[in-house]
Amino acid sequence: MNSITYIGLDVHTTNYTICAYTIENDKTFAETTINPDIRELDKYLKKIQELQGGCKLVCGYEAGCLGYSLYQQLTAKGYECIILAPTTMPITAKEIKTDKRDARKIAKCLAFGTYSKVFVPDDNDIAVKEYIRMRDDAKIMLKQTKQQIIAFCTRHDKRYDGKSTWTQRHIQWLSTLDLGNVLLNETLAEYLITLAQLTEKIKRFDKRIEEIASQERYAENVRKLQCFKGIKTHTALSFLAEIGDFKRFPKAEQFASFLGLVPGEHSSGEGQHRLGITKAGNTHLRRLLVEAANCYNRVAAGKKSKTIIQRQQGNTPDVIAYADRANDRLRRKYIKLTLKRNSSIAKIAVARELACFIWGMMNGRIS
Repeated sequence: MNSITYIGLDVHTTNYTICAYTIENDKTFAETTINPDIRELDKYLKKIQELQGGCKLVCGYEAGCLGYSLYQQLTAKGYECIILAPTTMPITAKEIKTDKRDARKIAKCLAFGTYSKVFVPDDNDIAVKEYIRMRDDAKIMLKQTKQQIIAFCTRHDKRYDGKSTWTQRHIQWLSTLDLGNVLLNETLAEYLITLAQLTEKIKRFDKRIEEIASQERYAENVRKLQCFKGIKTHTALSFLAEIGDFKRFPKAEQFASFLGLVPGEHSSGEGQHRLGITKAGNTHLRRLLVEAANCYNRVAAGKKSKTIIQRQQGNTPDVIAYADRANDRLRRKYIKLTLKRNSSIAKIAVARELACFIWGMMNGRIS
């Protein structure tokens, strides 16, 4: 069992396209398409082992619609499986894209190591991650519903003259609107029912998230992360569930790169051309960090709000001091960049540095 055969899988909900590859022969073989059934895949892999004289198999597929399910099924049967991050795989210009070509590409990436491996969290972290993302989906639906209500009112020449929307006064105004038509009034009433249901649902989800965060598994690290301005229970728990082990990133810069917050580069010869951030990696966590960064323009540098003081209770002096230094530095950086450039650039820069401070906190680099 000295030789290794690499199995590339291009997976969809309707079928799996598979091929095998060996470095010794430098060719792909045994290309086929099967139903998305672990039993059929197991039969295929056993035939490859028999054909190759009991070789070691390394299977791989791109992160996508199947999540971790196929990985779990293959590892349960004793096969080595790797989930490849699509953004780290080489791109061939103007290549023809087919399932077979994708399977070959994955097999060769496995063989030559031209990819980054997706971290697979444990079952508990996966469950927490899915619950939080369900809550975030409801939040998006709530935002869309609010936009639909405003657009509906605007189309019928109804404009709120108050200072801010979605306050109790604004909702009361909406509920008493008379659009002069029974069906239009009924339409607005249905929108408001949807709004109330989503608002109540999100409150229920947030309460459950607080309960999860208080579990022994997460409580200490959630308290630490909440010391940073802009990071509350929801964001802290999201990071813990989706990152799992922060020690898998040897440097803070690698953690920021994983979140897609580092600038790209397109250089040739002596010329250097910096691009925008790569936006590779975890989109969900990157969005949460940018939202957190937006909070650094609300409090004067060097001052702590009552909310931050309350959230920092229960942490050690070293942890609080580290977070205070970070909060003060990021606030000053936000102001400086806003004056020199613009708020969008400031938010991204602060989000990137906040990611580095989070890495330091979770790896004990707080001195």
